Amino acid sequence: MLGYSLGTAVAVRATTRHPDRVTGLILTSGFARLDNRIRLAVDVWAALLHDDPKLLAKFLTLVATGRDHLEALTPGQLETAVDQLAAFVPDGSPEHVALVAKVDTRAELAGIAVPALVVATTLDGLASPALSRELADGIPGAELVEVEAGHNIGAEARDEWLAAIEKFLGRLS
Repeated sequence: MLGYSLGTAVAVRATTRHPDRVTGLILTSGFARLDNRIRLAVDVWAALLHDDPKLLAKFLTLVATGRDHLEALTPGQLETAVDQLAAFVPDGSPEHVALVAKVDTRAELAGIAVPALVVATTLDGLASPALSRELADGIPGAELVEVEAGHNIGAEARDEWLAAIEKFLGRLS
């Protein structure tokens, strides 16, 4: 099972509640609890969600994009990325933000009994690498891999992320 961002909490819960259905666990850009950075981000995210989608997109781009990836964009590419994100506020976003604000799976981590890989995104301004390290430290025998990327690892370091996942899955076979 692979969980990304908020999906890491979902994956932890699924793994501990249905251990017979999970043979391995991969958690990326995740957190077991909120730190003050996420707490503040969630408050801003919720406030801007309905009032100013463009400012919300600028904020999320700022906190979720790794420095190198962000600085590699031309001003036109940056504006296009912000406009595309502003246009994509999916149904369920208020519920998503509200759920992020409630995450706390710390008590469940020690009960995970399958091989686990935690991928920390080292340039993540939303879910800090410290929170990924906390996930790995809480799961018995978990492996931690750090990838230089912001929160959007799939766009910023897809190949490195995939290589870490494939290496982990290869050991499960």
